[in-house]
Amino acid sequence: MSDRGRLVLCATPIGNLADVSERLRTTLAQADVVYAEDTRRTAILLAHVGVSAPIRSLFVGNEELRTEELVKAVLDGKIVALVTDAGMPGISDPGAAAVRRAR
Repeated sequence: MSDRGRLVLCATPIGNLADVSERLRTTLAQADVVYAEDTRRTAILLAHVGVSAPIRSLFVGNEELRTEELVKAVLDGKIVALVTDAGMPGISDPGAAAVRRAR
């Protein structure tokens, strides 16, 4: 692990897990923790790519609390992956506040 953590926004397949990019596989494999809008769907994604990183939920109901955890993990030098159910996180999905705080 490096001295400096980072937050990586991960684009996920929309509708078909076969569309997972090699870059997404690599990023998830390197992540110390994955924050996800829906942990059940993300667990399926992680299993598909053969990754067993810990998953933490980050959705509208817990966004404030999880944002603090996420930022702390980055400050502690961890690689944090942020995913949503499908597509690119951080615009209007849960996680936008986390991206602003981490930045």
